[in-house]
Amino acid sequence: MRPIATLPLAALFAIGVARADVVPENDPVPSNALEDPDFHIGSKQFGLERRVEMFQWARGDDGRYSTIWNAAPIDSGDFDAAHRNPERLPIRNRQWWVDSVSLDGRPLPLEVVRLLGQWKTLRPNFSRLPGDLGASFQPEGDGLASSYNPLAPAIGDVRITWHEFVLPPLAGKVDLRDGAWALSPKAAAAPAVARPAVDIAAAARTPAIKLRPWLIAIAVAALVGLWFLTRAITGGKS
Repeated sequence: MRPIATLPLAALFAIGVARADVVPENDPVPSNALEDPDFHIGSKQFGLERRVEMFQWARGDDGRYSTIWNAAPIDSGDFDAAHRNPERLPIRNRQWWVDSVSLDGRPLPLEVVRLLGQWKTLRPNFSRLPGDLGASFQPEGDGLASSYNPLAPAIGDVRITWHEFVLPPLAGKVDLRDGAWALSPKAAAAPAVARPAVDIAAAARTPAIKLRPWLIAIAVAALVGLWFLTRAITGGKS
C-alpha cells in the first residue's frame, strides 16, 4: 500500500516539473492604441482614463457651505437657492482598455494586467483638440479646465485630466501555464495594496478565487491518479 501513499507526492512533483517557471524576456505588447474620441487624446499603454471633476457647493455637518472639486454631482436638492449645483457633469468620466495583451508572443489576460498595473498621469499634447472644445477649455496643469480664470472657478466649471494604465517589469510576477501567462504565486500572495491597479474594487476581491487555478489542477490530477491505482490494486471491485 506504500505506492498509494506516495502517489500524490509523485504527481505533485511531476506536474511541478512540467510547470517550470519561465521568465519573460520582453515587454508586454498591447493589441491596439487607445484614444479618447471626444478630445483626441491618445495612449499606447494598456488603459486610458478620462477623469472629470466639477466645482460644486458642499454642505458640512455644521450647515456651512464650501466649494470643492468633486468627481460626481453633489445632490443639492435640500440646499438653499443660492447654493444649487448642476444635476449632472457636462462631460462623463470614461475608461478605455486594449482588446488584448501579449508577452513574448503568449497571451497575458487583461485580469492579470489590471492586478499588476497602476494609473499614471498622462500629459497630453492638445494639438488635436477639436475646435469647439478648444474654445471651451484651456490648459491647466496636466489637463484642461473650463474656468475663464483657473484661480477663481465658478460653480459648474469642470477640469479634466487623463491617465494611462502602465505595467511594471513582470519578471517574478507572472508564470507561463498552459500557453498563457498567469499571476505567479508570489505576486498572488502579495497584499492588495502592493498592486494599486485599478478603479475596480471588485478586482481586489477576486484574486483569492482566481489567482491559483494550477493548485486545483494539481489536486485533481493527484486524486485521479490515486483512484486509478486503487482500482488496479483491487481489480476494479467497488
